[in-house]
Amino acid sequence: MFKVPFARRATLALAILVAMSGGACAAPPNAQACDAGQPEITPLQPLALQTRQGRFDFQVEYAGSPDQRETGLMCRTVMAPDHGMLFDFDAPSQGVAFWMRNTLIPLDIIFIRPDGRVLSIARKAKPLDETPLPAGGTVRGVLEVAGGRAAQIGLLPGDKVTHKIFPH
Repeated sequence: MFKVPFARRATLALAILVAMSGGACAAPPNAQACDAGQPEITPLQPLALQTRQGRFDFQVEYAGSPDQRETGLMCRTVMAPDHGMLFDFDAPSQGVAFWMRNTLIPLDIIFIRPDGRVLSIARKAKPLDETPLPAGGTVRGVLEVAGGRAAQIGLLPGDKVTHKIFPH
């Protein structure tokens, strides 16, 4: 996953400059880097999504450190429909964008405002695609779930996310 506010702003700027100049940019996606797989971050934490269709309970891995946010769900080959990963930026953050480098499964990437409301959703992000998927505003967290799951539960911008990092 690619998180602009943290480690790779300079890398992104360089990749954009190189791409604009017609040269090759960052290394291509590397599914071979996933040969060993990626262990889950434990323990799982409860998270709920309140949509117009009702409340949906999830168990999420919590990515709170820079290393955990950098690795995200890379190299995973499956995701249960009621599981996900919550990325916590510790404070409201602007300029957040994710990419799918070394991510082998499609994901819905849900950008969450500091008040716990959904800001935007990147639906069915394509595996191994390095195109940045921007939040489009200020976020406190990002939730990744199996691709297509947001549509299944009717999740839309403005819907409520309940987790301990968001105000009740």
